Amino acid sequence: MPDKNLAPVYDPANVEDRLYQKWLDNNNFQAPGDPDKEPFTIVIPPPNVTGTLHMGHALDNTIQDILIRRKRMQDFDTLWLPGTDHAGIATQIKVEEHLAADGVSRYDLGREAFLDKVWDWKEEYHARIIRQLQKLGVSCDWSRERFTMDEGCSHAVREVFVSLYERGLIYRGDYIINWCPRCLTALSDIEVEHEDQEGALTFIRYPLTDSDEHLVVATTRPETMLGDTAVAVHPQDSRYRHLIGKTVMLPLMNRPIPVIADDYVDPEFGSGAVKITPAHDPNDFAMAERHNIPSVVVIGNDGTMTEEAGKYSGLDRYEARKQVVADLKEAGVLLKAEEHTHAVGHCQRCSTVIEPLLSKQWFVRMKPLAKPAIERVKNGDIRFVPERFTKVYLNWVENIRDWCISRQIWWGHRIPAWYCDCGETIVSREEPQSCKQCGSSSLVQDDDVLDTWFSSALWPFSTLGWPDETKDLKHFYPTDVLVTGYDIIYFWVARMIFMGLEFMEEIPFHTVYIHGLVRDAQGRKMSKSLGNGVDPLQIIDEYGADTLRFTLITGQGPGNDQRFRQESVENSRNFANKIWNASRFVLMNLDDFTVDQVDLSSGLTDADRWILHRYNKTVREVNRLMDAYELGEAARTIYEFLWSDFCDWYIEMAKIPLYNAESKAEKNTVRSVLTYVLDRTLRLLHPFMPFITEEIWQKLPHEGETIVLAPFPEYDDTLDFARAHANMDVVMEVTRTVRYLRSEVQLPPAKKAKVILHTGSDAAAAALTDGTSMLQKLASLDEVEIVSTLAEKPKQALTAVVGDTDIYLPLAGLVDLEQELARLSKELKKLDAELKRSAGKLSNQGFLAKAPEEVVAEERAKAEDYQLKRDKVAERIRSLQ
Repeated sequence: MPDKNLAPVYDPANVEDRLYQKWLDNNNFQAPGDPDKEPFTIVIPPPNVTGTLHMGHALDNTIQDILIRRKRMQDFDTLWLPGTDHAGIATQIKVEEHLAADGVSRYDLGREAFLDKVWDWKEEYHARIIRQLQKLGVSCDWSRERFTMDEGCSHAVREVFVSLYERGLIYRGDYIINWCPRCLTALSDIEVEHEDQEGALTFIRYPLTDSDEHLVVATTRPETMLGDTAVAVHPQDSRYRHLIGKTVMLPLMNRPIPVIADDYVDPEFGSGAVKITPAHDPNDFAMAERHNIPSVVVIGNDGTMTEEAGKYSGLDRYEARKQVVADLKEAGVLLKAEEHTHAVGHCQRCSTVIEPLLSKQWFVRMKPLAKPAIERVKNGDIRFVPERFTKVYLNWVENIRDWCISRQIWWGHRIPAWYCDCGETIVSREEPQSCKQCGSSSLVQDDDVLDTWFSSALWPFSTLGWPDETKDLKHFYPTDVLVTGYDIIYFWVARMIFMGLEFMEEIPFHTVYIHGLVRDAQGRKMSKSLGNGVDPLQIIDEYGADTLRFTLITGQGPGNDQRFRQESVENSRNFANKIWNASRFVLMNLDDFTVDQVDLSSGLTDADRWILHRYNKTVREVNRLMDAYELGEAARTIYEFLWSDFCDWYIEMAKIPLYNAESKAEKNTVRSVLTYVLDRTLRLLHPFMPFITEEIWQKLPHEGETIVLAPFPEYDDTLDFARAHANMDVVMEVTRTVRYLRSEVQLPPAKKAKVILHTGSDAAAAALTDGTSMLQKLASLDEVEIVSTLAEKPKQALTAVVGDTDIYLPLAGLVDLEQELARLSKELKKLDAELKRSAGKLSNQGFLAKAPEEVVAEERAKAEDYQLKRDKVAERIRSLQ
């Protein structure tokens, strides 16, 4: 028999670490890989080993844990596979910043020594992240933990790279890419964040070489004109048609460049003529390819001007801009400069303005991979929750560009390509010993590493053992649900779908649950710069993991941002305390009652049937909501049942037989109901608040080792007691009303009263008769008179109506009627004064004409409220006279 003693106060610090270690010791989270069981799999969005977890991680992992714990209780072969991400650029930046504090750069150390430092960083922060996840209560299968650069994942990355290369889907070439001068690496399009900035649109005259005419071009980046190799106009633009094929002289550089025609040019923008700088603009690069125009690189990798920029060589790009504008003005070719707002790309990692640069990089051809990924979402094989994010996904995938996957950093999966002096490139699964073209053994591996999202794209199957045909891969793939934020639909979700379909020939998951951001109480994004971040570990230390989890889940709806408020944390903590105190009451009244004695087959009262019916409806609704991924609503449904139905009502009802019943059988009936409902409701709540539910459940009479593995409640037809539920609704509504009437005259519970209930309904009369003892107990009554006819209304009584029942609460002898009438008269006079003041204001034409509409509406609402209160007080006075 379990120890039934609960501490007087719930202290998470004394519970959570102990229970979590017990779950680990007993392997309660480990997926058996049972081929006879239906699997349910989630792979964790692997946190970056760059620091600590934030509130967004806490929300994301709480959602996953709720889904996993429920499926585990439903007897699925449940795998939640944990892991961490090496996070390429982000981690390297962190380590470089750490070294810079000691005056050391990665170049001072060299590649191998620097990577040793990064691995040390990884080990430290990986351990920290795992501790934080475990503090949150996540029920991952830690025996299967993975890292994106572990041996197995690295093997998968190389296999995918080489396979795509062999299929012609990976290539290397000179293309315009996004370059970060701070991180000194290429970035993919979705690693660039665009922000509107104030700038200038500079108009420059380009003189023709064979006449006195000139073309005017407009640019937001005048420093790039040093690399112009053409000017383009629209072929149908009548202003410039006669100039197509001629040449203009590039100002400052004195280099003749051609005038070309291209449909891309917008005749309405600027002057209708555009400068073409193929090495520094992706659209110009595309035009240059179409017209076989050369490229000149004038801005280098570090953001300074190259030797091709002539006298501006060595200047910072922005300093060069100022100097170029000044020189253009001095040369008399600067027509004008207008204020202009335009979108400027910034590195997502360090916020440096990116530079479009012509560079030799590795790319993935995305169009062939995108086609099946579009079809499988459109036909419903993969669905987004909420559905509106389907459009977001499709909009990007249908307009996808090739993916630049090479990064000029050292931390990550090194590109498996080797170069020979003879010009041969060898892409291989194993390190080649000699060149297959010339036989030379002097081979050099590419210095670049792969974009971190390349390895993340393989996560659903690389973590299960692919490319080997493992038992886990066969059993647990495809996974079921991916939980993630809307900010990485492009980065990660889409790419996992591409790779899953290409290499597993199956979708990686059937549902993508999208959640929003956790913002501060004012709705601002949490950030270091604002200093408004909330550390989830601090909340856990002060309030417990269950409180944090319940706060986060009840504050969110799929796809929507939420505000994190301190009062919500307090409310969740109060809920935990409410459950604890109610459970202490139940346990203290069980005596030697055991689980074998639970019997719901006979002896049930309407109160017992009512709570069983309410519980059963709650189970059905919670399962419906959880199946629809409305987890916040499911949590609120459980909250309302436990707080109101079970704690505020049924426990009070249960005290009557517990304290007054003479037969043990009657007491055991209510003990059966208390035990059954509390046990099952704790199971219902367990996925949301795992620690407190386990601690209480272990004290209750129960079957099984842990609530983690206890069956999740399902709707039970035998617990449908609709008639008893209707009867109790009558009794409870009368109870609420009598309590309200008592509060109106401030009648304390110690003063017992009489109530007269006049009803013409036989059903209501029967329900109230059966519930008399309950009415007396819950409404502090010493007499309940139920009548079908009433000769006259009782004098000096408060009245109310509930359905078919008139309620009379005589006050003679209970309150000082003269004093009460005096109080009510004073209140009536005050309300009359307010009504007069408000009526005067609302009849004042000056007020109506000048006051804002919302002020007038507020005054009208006040007047209506005063009138309702006045009518109510006047009715009270009449009833007491």
